[in-house]
Amino acid sequence: MTDEPNRRAHYREPRQARSAATLARVLQAAEELASTVGLEEMTITGVAARAGVSVGTIYRRFEDKEQLISALTERMLEQREEYVAAQLREADPSLSGVIDAYAQALLQSFADNSKLFPELLRARGTGALDRGARTITEIQRFLLEAATPYAGRIRRSDPQAALDTVARVILGACFHTSLHPDRPTGEAALRRYADELGEMAIAYLSTPDRTSDRTSDRAPGGIPDHRPAAHA
Repeated sequence: MTDEPNRRAHYREPRQARSAATLARVLQAAEELASTVGLEEMTITGVAARAGVSVGTIYRRFEDKEQLISALTERMLEQREEYVAAQLREADPSLSGVIDAYAQALLQSFADNSKLFPELLRARGTGALDRGARTITEIQRFLLEAATPYAGRIRRSDPQAALDTVARVILGACFHTSLHPDRPTGEAALRRYADELGEMAIAYLSTPDRTSDRTSDRAPGGIPDHRPAAHA
């Protein structure tokens, strides 16, 4: 596979519903096969057999395996964006409901393909990393838009910045957890972990900034004043 950083692999877009259905089946087969054997071991022949189409059908759409992987990366990222957006639309109409839906959606997204995502991004070089960054930006925007109606419940001095911090922290936690050998598995375990992330985020959003407290705790010269308070 190529290491060219900005190479864009284009393929023939389907124009008919039948062709679109075939393409979807091919990409689904590629995702399943790559998740099982890895990108290096995945072959056009194997994808064709799994999708129930001829090898020629795939080559009429893609020039080579590189284009197939590029299309697979795009499909998976788009699906994750759509899934997170849908989960946020259905979230309980409250700040905690939105945060919980965000954490649960991200955990589920990474759990589905915990090993394949990093491999896809490494395989495609900088181009895939850029596309992945756009997906991260979109997912964070979804949370900001969904939580903005409840910004009045946030006690941080800058609610939007606080929400952005929450979006980044939960996303990072979900990604890291997906790669951990002892990551939670099963719906119940994922639900518990999502609840923990949500509780942590709500605690942060509901707590005023500590700047004023830190300032008041400092003695002249900027040194923290740890002397016991005088009692009357």
